[in-house]
Amino acid sequence: MHHVVGVRFKKAGKIYYFSPGDLDIPRGESVIVETSRGVEYGNVVIEKKTVGDNDVVLPLKQVIRVATEKDKLAVQENKEAAKKAYDVCVQKIMEHQLDMKLVDVEYTFDRNKVLFYFTADGRIDFRELVKDLASVFRTRIELRQIGVRDEAKMLGGIGPCGRILCCSSFLGDFEPVSIKMAKDQNLSLNPAKISGLCGRLMCCLKYENDMYESAKQELPDLGETIDTPHGKGKVVGLNMLERLVQVHLFEGERVLEFSLEELLERGAVSAEATE
Repeated sequence: MHHVVGVRFKKAGKIYYFSPGDLDIPRGESVIVETSRGVEYGNVVIEKKTVGDNDVVLPLKQVIRVATEKDKLAVQENKEAAKKAYDVCVQKIMEHQLDMKLVDVEYTFDRNKVLFYFTADGRIDFRELVKDLASVFRTRIELRQIGVRDEAKMLGGIGPCGRILCCSSFLGDFEPVSIKMAKDQNLSLNPAKISGLCGRLMCCLKYENDMYESAKQELPDLGETIDTPHGKGKVVGLNMLERLVQVHLFEGERVLEFSLEELLERGAVSAEATE
C-alpha cells in the first residue's frame, strides 16, 4: 500500500499520483513535484489517501515541497515567456514553410525545456526548425504533435450545447466514442449534429451509453413478435430512457405503447423473434 496525493498540471488534465512523504497537503494546494520531464508545478486535486500497487506507477515520484509565492511568481513568468516563444515559433514555421499549426507553448517549471505542441495532417520534418529554436532559446526543445481532440482540449471553446467544452473543463482523459453509440441512442447520424468543435464524435455520446446498453439487453428487439396484454404484436418502436415499447398489434391493426414491467409480467421479452 502507498500513501499518495493526486496532482494535476493543467485544468482538466490527467491526474498523476505522487508520494507526499511526511507533508500534510490539503486539496487545492499548489506543489512542486519531480516528474519524468523534470521539476514541475501542479495543483493537488486528490487529498492524501492509500492505494494499492495496481493503482500507481512505481516507483512513485516525490512531492518536493508545497509551492511558495516565489514559485507561483516563477510560473507566471514562464507563462509570459511562453507567449513570446509562441510568436517566435510561428515566425520560424513560416520561414521554413512547414505545413503545421502551432497550438500551444509551455515551459517546464525549471526552464530546462520548452515544449511546442502542434497539429499537422502527416509527418513533419522539423529538424531544422528545432535547430533554429534551440539557437534562440538556448535550452532543450521538444516539438510534440497532437491530435485534433487534444487541440480542442488546450484551446477550449463552446460546444453545440452552449456549454464550455467537456474536454477543456473537466474530462481528464479521452474515452473511445463510436458511431454505434449514436445509433443506439437513436440520434441523427448527421456529422454536423453529433460532432464537436474538433470534428470528431462528441465525447458526451459516451455518458449515457452504458444505460442504453443495459436497456437494450432488457427490451425486445425491433421487429420482434411479443405477447402483450392486448394480444400479440410486432415491436415497431423503443423508448430506451423510459423503458417503453411500441407494438403494432395484429388484431385491430393499431399501435400501443407498453412499459417494460407490463411485458415482463407476460414473459414478452423472451418471445421468439419473427423471421
